Amino acid sequence: MSVVGVEDDGAGGSLVHVVTADPAARACPGCGVFAIRLKDYRTTRPRHLPCGGRPVAVRWRKARWYCTEPACGRGSFTERIPQVPAGMRTTAALREAAGEAVCDGSRTVIQAGRDLGLSWPIVQRCFTAYAAGVPPCEPQKTEAVGIDETRRGKPVWKQNPDTGTWEMVADAWHIGFVDAVGGRGLFGQVEGRNAASVADWLTAQPEHWKQHVKYVAIDLCPTFRAAVRTALPHATVVIDCFHIVQLAQRHLADLRRRLTWKQHGRRARKGDAIYTVRKLLRRNKEDLRPGQLTLLWVELDHMGTYGRQIHAGWQAKELLRDLLRPASKHTHVLPDRSAISAARHRLNAHIADHAHLPELVTLAETVDAWWDGIKAYITTGITNAASEGNNRLIKLEARNAFGFRNRANQRLRSRCATTRRARREQHPH
Repeated sequence: MSVVGVEDDGAGGSLVHVVTADPAARACPGCGVFAIRLKDYRTTRPRHLPCGGRPVAVRWRKARWYCTEPACGRGSFTERIPQVPAGMRTTAALREAAGEAVCDGSRTVIQAGRDLGLSWPIVQRCFTAYAAGVPPCEPQKTEAVGIDETRRGKPVWKQNPDTGTWEMVADAWHIGFVDAVGGRGLFGQVEGRNAASVADWLTAQPEHWKQHVKYVAIDLCPTFRAAVRTALPHATVVIDCFHIVQLAQRHLADLRRRLTWKQHGRRARKGDAIYTVRKLLRRNKEDLRPGQLTLLWVELDHMGTYGRQIHAGWQAKELLRDLLRPASKHTHVLPDRSAISAARHRLNAHIADHAHLPELVTLAETVDAWWDGIKAYITTGITNAASEGNNRLIKLEARNAFGFRNRANQRLRSRCATTRRARREQHPH
């Protein structure tokens, strides 16, 4: 287009009068023959981006031409350009800005529409078109993949009219696959929380990508482990350390509640020794001051046998943390096999001395059942923190959007949100 005049619209904006400057706009869309016979003029009002902080109202005076080609079925046509195709009321620049605001600008669809003066359906179509070319078609190569699930709402059930049984048509969970070491965000999501869904997604990836994956980080989920062994038999399963310590904290809390009820016949209340130190039991030993350590031991010893048993549970939790802790957290030097064996022996010996506590026995059995994955974490230091961080972004995106009805749209929005930082670092301009 060519600008032929600019004037103040009286409301703080600019009224821009333009005409068509592209000779190709005179080509008939039906036959491609350039028209030479003018029919009349039409004025349209395509919406455009603000300029210089001022709203811009465009008045496009475009010609309507006769098609003189006898073999063409079109009698006449109106000029069009790639920026404003036929029937379009917005410019391509405005549509791209709307899609970029949602995909890369961390804005919701409705907020982008308010900022740019567009409706929700238009912004959503702009985002879908913009996001189609943003994430790569296939995941980038990585040595470690993280797998974790996140809840996306309630399951949707539908009754089968033939059998009368209720069947699930939409699962309440999404399983995400992320780059565990490269920081490239979410590779993809699948609906459902079963081994078949995970195995199908992994199997569908290119062979060169699967061969490059050496480790798969998961939580204590047998379903994920079975799927990884099926789809990536050469990869090593790594158990995330956070979930191991979380399991120990849960067993310690169960032990504390059971013994408190056994001693008092009720829950702990203010004035009880266990009530005073209940929060200290959840703290790490190195984070406690000397006075707090003394208080912990004195109060538990004051409880008698039950208090000493609770203290034994806390010691088991700390021994497990010692087993998971690298040799030096300052130099990040991973422990050797002898150090791992010694730490595991100390844990097992302590639990064997307190085999009358079922919570500690269950903890030891779980560690033994998942020992290969736990040892892989100790020797590699790979965690599933990237999955947990991506789940936080996915939930934040869902809260900002006040929920999603369309699952495909939620997966697209989630992938754009979790890969936004990596894309900015790769293309800073």
